[in-house]
Amino acid sequence: MDKEVKLNVAEARSRDVGRKRARISPNVMKELGVDTGDFVEIEGRTGSVLAQVWPSYPEDEDKDIIRIDGTMRKAIGVSVGEAVTVRKAEASPATKVVLAPTGIEGKLRPEYAEYIESVLREELVGKPLKRGEAITVPLPFFGAELTFVVTNTQPTTNVFVNSSTEIQVREEPVKEGELAGEIPKVTWEDIGDLDEAKRKLREMVELPMRQPELFKHLGIEPPKGVLLYGPPGTGKTLLAKALANEIGAYFIAISGPEIMSKYYGESEQRLREIFQQAQENAPSIIFIDEIDSIAPNREEVTGEVERRVVAQLLTLMDGLKERGKVVVIAATNRPNAVDPALRRPGRFDREIEISPPDVKARKEILMVHTRNVPLAEDVDLDKIASITHGFTGADLAALVKEAAMNAIRRFIEEKKVNLNEPIKPEILKELKVTWNDFMSAMKDMNPSLIREIYVEVPNVRWSDIGGLDEAKQQLKEAVEWPLKYPEIYEKMGVRPPRGILLFGPPGTGKTLLAKAAATESEANFIAVRGPEILSKWVGE
Repeated sequence: MDKEVKLNVAEARSRDVGRKRARISPNVMKELGVDTGDFVEIEGRTGSVLAQVWPSYPEDEDKDIIRIDGTMRKAIGVSVGEAVTVRKAEASPATKVVLAPTGIEGKLRPEYAEYIESVLREELVGKPLKRGEAITVPLPFFGAELTFVVTNTQPTTNVFVNSSTEIQVREEPVKEGELAGEIPKVTWEDIGDLDEAKRKLREMVELPMRQPELFKHLGIEPPKGVLLYGPPGTGKTLLAKALANEIGAYFIAISGPEIMSKYYGESEQRLREIFQQAQENAPSIIFIDEIDSIAPNREEVTGEVERRVVAQLLTLMDGLKERGKVVVIAATNRPNAVDPALRRPGRFDREIEISPPDVKARKEILMVHTRNVPLAEDVDLDKIASITHGFTGADLAALVKEAAMNAIRRFIEEKKVNLNEPIKPEILKELKVTWNDFMSAMKDMNPSLIREIYVEVPNVRWSDIGGLDEAKQQLKEAVEWPLKYPEIYEKMGVRPPRGILLFGPPGTGKTLLAKAAATESEANFIAVRGPEILSKWVGE
């Protein structure tokens, strides 16, 4: 009998999503007797999948984990942190593989069948397949991932695709019973970065639902509610959706304004029905978006409806009997506008701040959004991440879309494509998003974090300023270097200055120096004049 090992599941990195890769450490590979490119069978709670072995990332080499994507996790009924059994698997070369589309993929035009089959062959060569499993394939032409189900293979045992395998895409969509497991909608891999927020949510929501006996043994009650707060576009709603999907919980989303009604008692009735529905379908997650609009601070509102809705929400959260089985997650970008009575242990037990992304996080978010985008060789995501100061995840998604639109405009102008006729797949393969497309998109984008303030990226270089060499050198050391080389400062334990005062007579170049420092550091420049801040109103 083949050797088996138990490993804990971890989420896949963006580059491995949809590629049927399982990343395990060299020690585990040795124990299983497998090499890079061999196949393993991963067994979870509801079934098993085949995957191709890839070596772990350097930081994972001493960990007993296996990194697999959301499609594979959903197929075997496990989530991040759970244990799976891994064993070596044998697979024969497939002579024929039949795939059935799911959902909208069933309505693809017949003229694209040949193109889809060629892309599928390219993506699936060398990958193991099993009847009944779902596979996600990036199709650059559609700018998205399409999901197919393996309905038949020849031979019918475990197979892998090679260059001579015949791949057939069925016209009719997948039927009930042909799919083993579920197809995920949003997974942890669709969220760039936010590792700390994901970890806290798993601890507070997933753990009580999966292992309630832990909390019973310790004599404590699991959290009832979690408040996510942070600027708009940082991924609060996406986090809640991914969490519900990963743990297979019933998900009810409420948008603040849709609860409100002009009729007396109707708003409270809607809230009661939602909580009743959640308790009947436990385990479930109630997600309240923009909670500040339905539960504002009662001392600051004049409307009677808002006061009654807040009181009803307090009563419902106190009356949750299925503790741990029904969790309320709320999101807001104005935490101080939410009624203080909700922000206490027993109601919203924990508050998680979703901060704007830093350079590393922006790179991860860009990798997620460009996963299915054909990029030209001159596109440098590290560089784009470093110059997109103040951009949230939603801004970066919009940036990628705008860059793609620029590529389409350029393509139409260059090729003079007739939009009334279907575009040939071989012509489409030439369409790629270039560095210039991203730079053109940047000109039209305004970072949402600093949208209220007039922001400019000045075009003044150190070479445009005559003299002032000592001042320029000091500004380089205090402003430019810490922003460009933060890792060196961190390694040396040096904390850069938080503020700099430039003083001197009018017209000596103080503003020009500040603009040059912003340009050379590739930072946003916000100019504030003293009189603009002053106001006759108290506290303004």
